[in-house]
Amino acid sequence: MASSSPVYGDNDTLPFRVEDRVDQPLSLYAATKKADELMSDAYAHLSRLPRTGLRFFTVYGPWGRTDMTMWLFTKAIFDGLPINVVGEGRMRRDFTYINDIVAGVIACLDNPPIDDGATKACGSVSPHRVYNIGNNRSEDLGEMITLIEQACRRPAERRVLLMQPGDLRDTFADISAIQRDLGFEPCTSIAEGVPRFVPWSHDYHGLEG
Repeated sequence: MASSSPVYGDNDTLPFRVEDRVDQPLSLYAATKKADELMSDAYAHLSRLPRTGLRFFTVYGPWGRTDMTMWLFTKAIFDGLPINVVGEGRMRRDFTYINDIVAGVIACLDNPPIDDGATKACGSVSPHRVYNIGNNRSEDLGEMITLIEQACRRPAERRVLLMQPGDLRDTFADISAIQRDLGFEPCTSIAEGVPRFVPWSHDYHGLEG
């Protein structure tokens, strides 16, 4: 089940841990993800069907969501258009490359939670668990933009905006639970991942130059 880092809402303790309270969402999107987790736990309790929820942290890479920041910034820079840098440019994100996400998802599929009555990650005693899945490092938004500029070989025109309602200033995944249970170890920094993504995006959009 796909959950997301926004469930942590106004939690200002970093890194975010799966044990943290997540009952004060700042957006309707975050509220729907928390509701997903609750319904998933209830379904696991009633059906005894093993279920795993993953709180994804800023996933990027080939074939990702086209409304995500890295997609939007890369396309705008190639097109010579300004990029909207929210949060006065002072935001941090736990950027997670798609290859690492896939490795974590496969590990979850290969190792479903056991219906043994023991407490699982996130507190359930049903065959249900919830993990953070991120890169286990919080990166400055400006550094990500600089890496895109370098990969595009052209500067960005930055339009600095205020924080948007519902946005989190910082995200940072504590991945100790999924490391302990499944041996998950992300290995792709943004210094490696961004230069992989930008050429792919260039070719995907059929751009010249």
